Amino acid sequence: MRDAFDNRTGLNSLDLPGRPEETRIVVAMSGGVDSSVTAALLKAQGYDVVGITMQLYDHGVAVRKKGACCAGQDIHDARRVAEQIGIPHYVLDYEDRFRRAVMDDFADSYAAGETPIPCVRCNERVKFRDLLETARELGAAALATGHYIASRQGPRGREMHRPRDLDRDQSYFLFTTTREQLDFLRFPLGDLTKPEARALAAQMGLGVAGKPDSQDICFVPSGRYTTIVQKLRPAAAGPGEIVHLDGRVLGRHDGIINFTIGQRRGLGIGASDPDSEPLFVVKLDPARQQVVVGPREALETHRLTLRDINWLGDVPIGELPEEGLPVLAKVRSTRPPVAARLRPVRGGAEVDLLDGEDGVAPGQACVFYEAETGERVLGGGWIARAESRWHCADARLAERAGAAE
Repeated sequence: MRDAFDNRTGLNSLDLPGRPEETRIVVAMSGGVDSSVTAALLKAQGYDVVGITMQLYDHGVAVRKKGACCAGQDIHDARRVAEQIGIPHYVLDYEDRFRRAVMDDFADSYAAGETPIPCVRCNERVKFRDLLETARELGAAALATGHYIASRQGPRGREMHRPRDLDRDQSYFLFTTTREQLDFLRFPLGDLTKPEARALAAQMGLGVAGKPDSQDICFVPSGRYTTIVQKLRPAAAGPGEIVHLDGRVLGRHDGIINFTIGQRRGLGIGASDPDSEPLFVVKLDPARQQVVVGPREALETHRLTLRDINWLGDVPIGELPEEGLPVLAKVRSTRPPVAARLRPVRGGAEVDLLDGEDGVAPGQACVFYEAETGERVLGGGWIARAESRWHCADARLAERAGAAE
């Protein structure tokens, strides 16, 4: 981070007017190393820092699960860091709103044959909505988080950019952040790498310096998401058929929630002979309780239909050229952005993936980046439909199902 205050501009290191000691910043503290370093850095620069930790779910067994965020141990760690650096710290009970806004959506999405991303929903519906409003009520000039993302002032307002440490890039999980929210949010770790953040934590003597990163979905401490879905939506675990793209019934399953797009192992249908081609899950059909399988090439997606677009570009999305806008598109958090073309359509947008992508599932996100450098985040949307050259098989399956009835 640059110097805490610039006398020429009257702006502090967070691009806010006023000296740090006159500027209250609320820091979302999860108990991990990143948010702890964020709070400590801002405190060291003289800001009036207030730490807030969200209690998101009934701890239960998660308290004893290493690698699960926002659990009881994490609240204790956040409180301990706050005491060490000398800032007030509050724990807010957001369990009810988290269950409604994130956990219920997670279960509904799986029951609908989708592959949800609860971390995006948590940022969208809890952290950057409810927590952001709480920060305003506390008189804060900004809400700071430990996300690895960068925001910069552009000619049309603050822009979202990928961080310096691309291995830790969290822009995929923040694509629903609006322009208004960006104006109030700050990400002090955007110019740091993860090893640098850990080194700073160690230099400052923070007890969480060596704490491992969270790996699991916070409310699924066992790693078995089906347990949560069955508990919240029991009907989603109904049995059904495993069907080939050509309409052949190959076997039975005990619930579509046990399968994901691209899955090969654990289908339980075996192979008819040694030369049989391997089969993958290419579609989940909750209306018919069917798991549809096919060859690997059926997984290659070339066109996406998106809903609920959040657009952060300078030109309104409805004014993009008719032939579409060249962008880089990211369809999985662990994959690099790939060349694509974005076109607005009624109710959403379409994205053509120029080279195709495997294993793309409805319910996931597609995030757009400017095409030249891939640095600036232009927004994103939720995948409603993923099409390949095999997508017409849906019609064939529907036709066969109708004939069978």
